[in-house]
Amino acid sequence: MGKTDGVGSGHGERMRVVHYINQFFAGIGGEDKASTPPASREGAVGPGRKLAAALAAEGHELVATVYCGDDYAASARNAAAEILALAKEAGAELLVAGPAFGSGRYGIACARVAAAASAAGIPALAAMDPSNPGLPEVAPAIAVNSGEAARHMAEALTRMAAAAAVLARGGTPGEAEGVISGAPAGARRNTVSPHTAAERGVLLALLRLAGGKQTEIKLPDFGHVAPAAPIADPREALVAILTEGALVPSGNPDRLESARAKHWFRYPLTGRDTMAAGEFQSVHGGFSTVAANADPNRLLPLDVAREMEASGEIRALHPEYLVTAGNGTAVGDATHFGVEWAEPARVAGQRLRRSWSGPGSRPRCW
Repeated sequence: MGKTDGVGSGHGERMRVVHYINQFFAGIGGEDKASTPPASREGAVGPGRKLAAALAAEGHELVATVYCGDDYAASARNAAAEILALAKEAGAELLVAGPAFGSGRYGIACARVAAAASAAGIPALAAMDPSNPGLPEVAPAIAVNSGEAARHMAEALTRMAAAAAVLARGGTPGEAEGVISGAPAGARRNTVSPHTAAERGVLLALLRLAGGKQTEIKLPDFGHVAPAAPIADPREALVAILTEGALVPSGNPDRLESARAKHWFRYPLTGRDTMAAGEFQSVHGGFSTVAANADPNRLLPLDVAREMEASGEIRALHPEYLVTAGNGTAVGDATHFGVEWAEPARVAGQRLRRSWSGPGSRPRCW
């Protein structure tokens, strides 16, 4: 079948499918390549290979992969149009995007690309977790449940292929294909207001001053943790340093997760006055680690802490540092980590812990 003008051809026939993924799944790189502009490759790339096999079993061909960096897709005004143009150049008769799982920028990009394709007359779907902030932007395309993380990749690709096959027949995928029926409870929906944000903000402030409780966005209740009493004299304190910036020995020997961490680790500091480049690396998946890897003290400032110890500003440093990845960490897991860290500190008579938070979008451990 030759290329078309981008509008879906006869449903039920062998269709030309174009797959959209981000720079990570395209094998271009991580956060350091998040500004990559849209580009395309012939055939399947990365997870698209398994998707291509599943589509072939349904009688369809994955003809091209279009990819784009998450930052570019989220910030460039015409990113979705540029991606759609590449899909049309490849002769797209059906477009699938993702799976994005719980990744916010990726999910929003998938949603916008699928929505643009659907609006242009190309059947389209995007796969993501129901909690993904991109979900409300999918319409008029459909969204398929991918699960929250890449461990669900195989099931997500199977559902995507099944839903694509239904679309190709001119049908409407449903629950059997994993279609997400709507936005999750509590999801925020965009609406058009006749008043500017400044006007609404002033009005809400006046209402609050008058004793009202009105709000445009109801925040979740994560409970309250009472802060510990201040340290009377830091010069008598045994201090532990810790980070959610995923700073681990080079090679990540214990395989700390880069996102949604379920583990934390401790590593020795005895005999070390600095975090030497080349000996440590950050495996955090939520920010560019280039600067941290060039000088790990930027993430965990052992050099300064040793100076404070030597000058008597603190009594001593704990001989280990503690680390996890605070990138999309579940609140329950973060709470569990805190309990595990606090009890040994209490038993050891530790009086102060100093934590350094990375610049990722979702640190929750502290």
